[in-house]
Amino acid sequence: MNKKLQTAAVDQLFDAILSLENKEECYSFFEDLCTINELLSLSQRYEVASMLKNKKTYLEIAEKTGASTATISRVNRSLNYGNDGYELVFGRLNK
Repeated sequence: MNKKLQTAAVDQLFDAILSLENKEECYSFFEDLCTINELLSLSQRYEVASMLKNKKTYLEIAEKTGASTATISRVNRSLNYGNDGYELVFGRLNK
């Protein structure tokens, strides 16, 4: 875990997110917290990660998601060398 990321403010944000109970609450909170473009960028990265996990090519991913090759590469780097956050979520959602 990145020590620069661990702050009281980030802890408070994560506590707030963990308090959400359903998608409707998530929509309400994240629409207040993020701009539409920020939220769409986050969802795009998650979609890219899912497609990379399913062995899709960069070209297939770019065509489907509109993500740049730089974004796809960044997400791929996180999947391969990150903190396994994507893997944790994928594992839990695929149960």
